[in-house]
Amino acid sequence: MDTLSAREWSYDEIAGGRQKYLAPSLATFTAYARPLALGRGEGQYVWDIDGKRYLDCLAQNLCISVGYANPMVNEAVATQMAAIQHVTTMYCHEAPIAFAERLIGKFPAEDYVVHFVNSGAEAIDIATLVARLYTGNHDILTLRSAYHGMHFGTMSATGLALCHQPLPSSPGYVQVANPDQYRGIFGAGVEPYVQEIVNTIDTATSGQIAAIMIEPIQGYGGVVPMPEGYMQKAAEAARQAGGLLIVDEVQTGFGRTGKAFWGFEAHGVTPDIVVMSKGIGNGFPLAATVMRREIAESMAHRKFFNTYGSNPMACAAGLAVLNVLEADRLQDNAARVGAMFEAGMRRVADKHEAIGDVRGSGLMLGIEFVSDRGSKTPDDAKADAVQEGLRERGVIVGRSGRFKNVLRINPPLCVTEGDAGLMEQALDETLTSLAR
Repeated sequence: MDTLSAREWSYDEIAGGRQKYLAPSLATFTAYARPLALGRGEGQYVWDIDGKRYLDCLAQNLCISVGYANPMVNEAVATQMAAIQHVTTMYCHEAPIAFAERLIGKFPAEDYVVHFVNSGAEAIDIATLVARLYTGNHDILTLRSAYHGMHFGTMSATGLALCHQPLPSSPGYVQVANPDQYRGIFGAGVEPYVQEIVNTIDTATSGQIAAIMIEPIQGYGGVVPMPEGYMQKAAEAARQAGGLLIVDEVQTGFGRTGKAFWGFEAHGVTPDIVVMSKGIGNGFPLAATVMRREIAESMAHRKFFNTYGSNPMACAAGLAVLNVLEADRLQDNAARVGAMFEAGMRRVADKHEAIGDVRGSGLMLGIEFVSDRGSKTPDDAKADAVQEGLRERGVIVGRSGRFKNVLRINPPLCVTEGDAGLMEQALDETLTSLAR
């Protein structure tokens, strides 16, 4: 019987098998010219199969929130697995109840309920469905450069061409300009972007909408923070047209921004629906749609469930994540160490004109590369070269944005001051090397 631990796999076996056995859409999804084959992880570090250590400043697409191999998470999952591995949603188990109770305790009111699923895209599907059922309206506003998933339905909500297939989109999604303060179509400020929401509702919908959906910081869209005042005014415009406020916290939630546990809290809004995934389970397949009970009641007249939603092991992991976040004060760490990461990157930007902008909050940061600071011409080739150079120096980062010219710095929340220094040094050395 062949098991993963029965033998050591070579790099060629892994990389070759990826090409041979996985679908091309998966096999070609790689960050580097030579795909990185990882063997293990601990804390904020991973090791490739040859034993080289990396500081993971992508956290596996922000999924590893409290660190690899966290003992509290591991113990919680192992204990639950030894008792019972799966309980489908038509039966009862204490794990999802305990986790939901703690999760709701992180919200500004007590009238929220939780629907557990497996991925962020599934959670978005539920959020948009229930918004339409509750309001009786169909159109949902999303932002350009937003990312809400790649399902057939959610890709229509996503504002990035690389996430769309050459097929008719699902109806009912209308996009508005994202208030990008660096390269937005209306420049800096808030009012023109809010006015576009109003104009779009008046001209591209019936005048009544189901919701507006916003990420507090756009992740795959290039680490674009919503400016102060925008979310409040966008929510007001949506509600005047009969719509709800859906906040996508898949990437910003669980203390990552440092300012608050949820990204929306820093903007002074109270969402009707909140979507979360990624860091919720520290790598376990887990996501949730949290909504006001009154809204959730609109789904109660039909059967709706997810086979693996509320899986006890995943919920045990989620509960353990909350415990670790609180015990280790990781939101505070995200604020403190995140400020050090940002300051270090700004010091590097002062030395290298290839960096056009450094932005973000806490440990959700981005570096935008340009060929000319005056024209802000995107330089995706430089971003690619820097990403490869950082890998050589033991740092993993992501790349995103409409032009793929933004590096994403989103490490696990347990990173240290020393890691901030390592990132600064590696970035400076890489850019210096490329300038020769």
